[in-house]
Amino acid sequence: METRGQFAPETERAAREQYAALTMPAKTVTKEIAEAGTTDRETYRELTTEDVYETAQQALFASLLAVQVGSTEEYEDWLAAREDLEVVFAGTETVPRRAWHPVWPRAAVVAVSFQNKPDAAVASLRRQAFGRFYRNLVAE
Repeated sequence: METRGQFAPETERAAREQYAALTMPAKTVTKEIAEAGTTDRETYRELTTEDVYETAQQALFASLLAVQVGSTEEYEDWLAAREDLEVVFAGTETVPRRAWHPVWPRAAVVAVSFQNKPDAAVASLRRQAFGRFYRNLVAE
């Protein structure tokens, strides 16, 4: 089993603080991309709006979520010790590998099955976890 990513916030406050800490990095990256990708001021302004900054911040947050990657058995063993979590599972039960992320502030775990493309599974899982749980949590 391996862990990819940096954080799995244990509280709502921790999630909000981690999200807030990404405000300036998101703006910096967005501005640098806009500057490199355009030569006129109007296009630059269109690419550096608050909505675009927020989208970048959300993407950064999701991309840093800690995801466990392992076999179905490792996932089931991990889950057996945490029976109180709501399970949100995407995929097919018979596929042999799993990626999962515990959303502690919501007493949930988001999991996906995959055959042989862990990078795609991790990216999909992060989008699902953010969209289903963290988007509303960090906006509260």
